[in-house]
Amino acid sequence: MRRQRKTKILATLGPASNTPQMMRALFEAGVDVFRINMSHTDHAMLTRMTGDLRALSKEVGRPIGILIDLQGPKIRLGTIPGGTRMLKDQEQVRLVLGESSDNPLEIPIPHPEIFQAIKQKHALLIDDGKVRLRLLKKADTYADAIVEVAGEIKNRKGVNMPNTLLPLSAMTPKDRADLDAALAIGVDWIALSFVQRPEDVAELKHIVAGRAGVLAKIEKPKALESLEGILELADALMVARGDLGVEMPLEAVPGLQKRIVRAARKAGKPVVVATQMLESMIQSPTPTRAEVSDVATAIYDSADAVMLSAESASGAWPVEAVQTMDRIARQVEQDPTYQAVIDAQRLPPDATTADAIMAAVHEVTGTIQARAIICWTKTGSTALRAARERSAAPIIAVTPSIETARKLSLVWGLHCLQSEEIHSLDEMVNRAIVFAEADGFAVKGENVVITGGVPLGVTGTTNMLRVAIVGDRG
Repeated sequence: MRRQRKTKILATLGPASNTPQMMRALFEAGVDVFRINMSHTDHAMLTRMTGDLRALSKEVGRPIGILIDLQGPKIRLGTIPGGTRMLKDQEQVRLVLGESSDNPLEIPIPHPEIFQAIKQKHALLIDDGKVRLRLLKKADTYADAIVEVAGEIKNRKGVNMPNTLLPLSAMTPKDRADLDAALAIGVDWIALSFVQRPEDVAELKHIVAGRAGVLAKIEKPKALESLEGILELADALMVARGDLGVEMPLEAVPGLQKRIVRAARKAGKPVVVATQMLESMIQSPTPTRAEVSDVATAIYDSADAVMLSAESASGAWPVEAVQTMDRIARQVEQDPTYQAVIDAQRLPPDATTADAIMAAVHEVTGTIQARAIICWTKTGSTALRAARERSAAPIIAVTPSIETARKLSLVWGLHCLQSEEIHSLDEMVNRAIVFAEADGFAVKGENVVITGGVPLGVTGTTNMLRVAIVGDRG
């Protein structure tokens, strides 16, 4: 099964979509990678869904990626006297350390880290920013603040602190248990929430030890301050616009999306744009015009993948949401201005043999109008370099590793195949031609460009470019 687009679709599984029948329907509609949100999934369900997806992959003969999204720490209010409290504009309030308080004028927060880290004039947002406080002064077990945006607060509502670097690990004990379960099953990607600093990514990378790709969710302002360091360590990024839009001005998010996507492309690492992309399709069979434009913008920005959350997890129209996203991607990529926009964002290659070869592959492919690029890759690095160039021709990534094929299913433009090891250049060329012809990328007499490394089977030796004609056999 060949996708007629290069941008990938990541869809979240949930009550509306976690049966084998719905998984197949979503795959056939266009899903390339499935996300399992551990905020709503126990280990038994994780094992069942992963097994169903692996069975589906075997049945359809295509690698399907699985991404596990760790919950991360959740900062919440404690129990408010009476359950709710209406805060008035410019009212002064007292925050106290604890699960609850007998004083109806106090707001309990059971997180000592907040009182350790928050500073004067820092903001504290409650219930996704519906209520906003500004700190006046603090002590070890309490803090006084003024209400800047009034509203009602309730028990256990979430708290965000956009100005404060909290002394918290990005992983809780629950996350460690979820991570162990996911790695034991053999998932392809681990998404890390609550990333504030490069050290958060380093901690997860150390535990994962190469058993899965690590995707850092950029959802906090402090992460943006360390974006370069986070990107150096992470295998992929996600623009998590929901939390970004809570902790930062909404009007800043589109520019940040472009900044993050371009930084990831420069580094040659996949990037996902997520949250509220087709939000109205949770209840409606058709999206709004603004949502269509939003998805299209992410594709014009050259994101590797666009993601559905509640639309596919709990919405009334999960298959239709995927089909809509697929149609938008195909339409954008057929737009005559699309390739020009993508090429305008292209960066010069790094001063390495591998990058020089991939830049040459891009130029040769365009000059001779080659129908496809075939990359032989063991770890995926050759295919990632090819995708970074954003060539007009589709890219067939051939690897002996099914784990690599599944991981690469998240990456822009890659049609991933598993194949046995090759033992000669003639075998590399001949098999490449067979793959290009069999999956409908090229027909007899058309050119394809083949790239890989010599000597064969040695990781990190991308140094070969070959033009071949379909129908020829070496």
